Amino acid sequence: MPRFAANLSLQYNEFPFLERFAAAAQDGFDAVEYLFPYAFDAAALAAKLQAHGLRQVLFNAPPGGSDLPAMAGAWERGTACLPGREAEFRAGITQALHYAQALQCPRVHVMAGLAPVGVERALLQATYEANLRWAAAQAAPLGVTLLIEAINGRDMPGYFLQRQADAHATVQAVGSAHLQVLMDLYHCQIMEGDLSAKLRQYLAPQDGQASCVGHIQIAGVPQRHEPDVGEVNYAHLFALIDSLGYPGWIGCEYRPARGTAPGATHDGLGWRDRALAASTAPAASA
Repeated sequence: MPRFAANLSLQYNEFPFLERFAAAAQDGFDAVEYLFPYAFDAAALAAKLQAHGLRQVLFNAPPGGSDLPAMAGAWERGTACLPGREAEFRAGITQALHYAQALQCPRVHVMAGLAPVGVERALLQATYEANLRWAAAQAAPLGVTLLIEAINGRDMPGYFLQRQADAHATVQAVGSAHLQVLMDLYHCQIMEGDLSAKLRQYLAPQDGQASCVGHIQIAGVPQRHEPDVGEVNYAHLFALIDSLGYPGWIGCEYRPARGTAPGATHDGLGWRDRALAASTAPAASA
């Protein structure tokens, strides 16, 4: 059965952020994810999770900044691949791991950054791998797994990591059990398509090794609305994901089609209810 996590950065935007936890719980979500927690006190966020019986399953490491106020206000695309910013990257990972412990969150997404013009990709890749290797070593004793995500170049021009194969090759190069891939099917469809084949390739064990996909996210394509709107047949993909034995969460990282109108997220959850009903329906007899 699919396990869906509400994304509180993109969903429930008719409410102030700290009120979105209650809204998600009222709609039957057991888990949440969001982009960045750093503008809020970790203890306050933990209290919201506890009060509403929710699990925090993912958030992002800071996209920039060397101290907490700067991290809370940063809106870059990450620093992991950027030579010369290693100290800033390490400060961000240290802060992210503090929040992960406070929120009992097992996964943190680490953004790669925008590739600077004129810098050789080999240098960026070497910096990326060295930073990730250091970060995974910090995360391991805390039981936290870091994730990297291929993001499409239409929504985020110049993002360093754009294709699934490059994400998986980076994980293999770093060689840590505490670094995995966040597979976002919205970004993958835009950049590569062939989603069923990609899921079979990356969710199924390879050469006796378990899949290194640690989290999946979804949204309709092309407008990033509900997953039952657009060109992707998510009902088919949910059944495939179940058949492949994926044990993790599926993050609902989409913008409700009705935006911030009252009830916009709630009223668009029919796709989720159908998915859950289909996964629990008895198989038809032959």
